[in-house]
Amino acid sequence: MGVAIPRRYLDLGDLAIARGVDPLKFTLGLGAREMAIADPSEDTVSLAAEAGRRALAAARLEPSKLGMLVVGTETGVDHSKPVSSYVHGLLELPRAMRVYDTQHACYGGTAGLWAAVEWIASGAAAGRAALVICSDIARYGLATAGEPTQGAGAVAMVIAENPAMLAIDVGISGASSTHVHDFWRPLGHRVAEVDGHYSVQCYLDALAGAYRGWKERARAAGLLHTATLASEQLARVCYHVPFCKMAKKAHVQVRRCDLDDARTLWDVAGEEASAAAAFRGQVEPSLVACSRIGNIYTGSLYLALAGLLDRDAARLRGQRVGLFSYGSGCTSEFFSGSVGPRVVERVRALDLAGVLAARERIDFGEYERIMALNVPAGGGNQSPRPGSFAFTGVEDHRRQYARSSS
Repeated sequence: MGVAIPRRYLDLGDLAIARGVDPLKFTLGLGAREMAIADPSEDTVSLAAEAGRRALAAARLEPSKLGMLVVGTETGVDHSKPVSSYVHGLLELPRAMRVYDTQHACYGGTAGLWAAVEWIASGAAAGRAALVICSDIARYGLATAGEPTQGAGAVAMVIAENPAMLAIDVGISGASSTHVHDFWRPLGHRVAEVDGHYSVQCYLDALAGAYRGWKERARAAGLLHTATLASEQLARVCYHVPFCKMAKKAHVQVRRCDLDDARTLWDVAGEEASAAAAFRGQVEPSLVACSRIGNIYTGSLYLALAGLLDRDAARLRGQRVGLFSYGSGCTSEFFSGSVGPRVVERVRALDLAGVLAARERIDFGEYERIMALNVPAGGGNQSPRPGSFAFTGVEDHRRQYARSSS
């Protein structure tokens, strides 16, 4: 894996004070601590390319071994030319490979992941690997309800036959989709439209359907036994995280499904205590990085996975974890995988702590200045950090990027 995030962030306490809100509403109510702020030189392409570069370096994989590049995003930079084509050029990847984007709100990265997994499992890859990148910038209006749930970043994953970090349970997943208007961004709009409470309910309804589908297939494959609740047979569970407290609501929903399916009476007081304890042990360890970066749409689930492995890699080696991906509109999938034998080595190469430590904290005034900018044709005024990429402007309607030479 490789993670790339903007060079600057805003502390949510500073945002709360400036908006006249109790900081606990953000830190406890949403589970948020910090929020990544992308400047004009940092866009979906530059973040994706940097995450991809880091993932290939961590995997020690020569680009010539790749046969597929997929970028999942809902923050495209062109109506026709995909983000993946820019990334393909910036990383100087081989010509003889598939290159495309996948879009379905926050599910787009998972669509790319499964395309790569099934391509390899089918034998069509012929020993080649895939690079799947989730890259997005979550942006809402100033002083809106969604403002504290913004964020930006990219997570890249090398998918190969002999995975070092996580072996996906191929063919064992549950999906749930329906046509709803819970979250959308009309063409030409810079920020999304969202029906917040309705979107939360759509997420939970989709989770129930997808989780039950996964349980059915996992039991048929012999991965689950009947003596214990299915969710308790997963060492950890990672969820799509539009805001961190959503993961808590999600885990309660999963446990409710287990109890309902077992025809066990739902004891409110007792189950609330059990669910809280299960959340602390199974889910909370995955939320540290998410709480410091914010919502990154397609990458949110995989940022949670990266944060979990960064914290618990040695303890989780060989154990099974669950993953839930949700994309508004909506579609969802619950799946699982076993933590791989070389996870500690790969987590060290991921260096998530170093990525977070390299950022600069900005004040509220600078945040509002950046948010008010209309990205000029000249692009950003920041040069790339060593080894990274930057959007530099538009020439003859063509987006231009630079890469640091050091």
